[in-house]
Amino acid sequence: MNCIIVASGTLAYTPVIKTLLHGADLIIAADGGANHLKAMNIQPHIIIGDMDSILPSEKRFFEKNHIPFITHPSRKDNTDTDLCIDSALEKGATYITLIGVTGQRLDHTLANIFLLKRISDLGIGARIVDETNEIYLVTNYLELIGEPGELLSVIPISDNVTGLSLKGLEYPIENASISMGSSLGISNCFKDTFATISVKTGTVLVTKSRE
Repeated sequence: MNCIIVASGTLAYTPVIKTLLHGADLIIAADGGANHLKAMNIQPHIIIGDMDSILPSEKRFFEKNHIPFITHPSRKDNTDTDLCIDSALEKGATYITLIGVTGQRLDHTLANIFLLKRISDLGIGARIVDETNEIYLVTNYLELIGEPGELLSVIPISDNVTGLSLKGLEYPIENASISMGSSLGISNCFKDTFATISVKTGTVLVTKSRE
C-alpha cells in the first residue's frame, strides 16, 4: 500500500506533487497538512494531530465531507507527523512518502528526516519529497532513476560506513569507507538515467536534487 503523509511545512503545488497524491492508495494529513490538500482540491482519507494549525474553514470543509479526524492533545510526546506514521503502519502501508515536512523550522525538518530511520528499521520503504529534493535513508541498497546531470549527494549519518559503492554516477565509488562528517559524497550527479547506492554497514542519507 502506497501511503502519502502530508504535513504543514513548505509545499509547492507542483504537477509532480499532485501526481504523487493522485497515485496514492492512502493519504493522511498531519494537522495543517489538510490546508495544503484543500488548496489542491484533494481529500485525505484521515486527518491526525492536535489541530492547532489546520484553518477553521478547512476543518469545517473536511468535517462536512465526512473525513475522519483523530485528535490528540497539544501536550504530547510525538509530533503530528510521527502519529501519522503510526496510523499508516497500522493500516498496512508498505511504502511511505512524506511531503510538506521541510521548511523554515530546522528542528522539525531534521526530526522529519530522521523519521526515515524509524520507518526503515521496520522494513518499510520511505522517502521525503519536496519541490527540489527527494531524500532517502539507505542501510543496504537503493536504486534511483534520474536525468544525466541531476545532482545526488550521499551523507554518512552513522559513525562509520563501510562498503559504500555508487554506480551510474559521474564519480563512482567502489567499496569505500567513510565516517560521519565526511563531505566525500556531496554534489555527485547522474551519469546515466539509473544509479545505485549500496552500503555493507552503517547508514547514509541520499538526496536527489534539482537546481
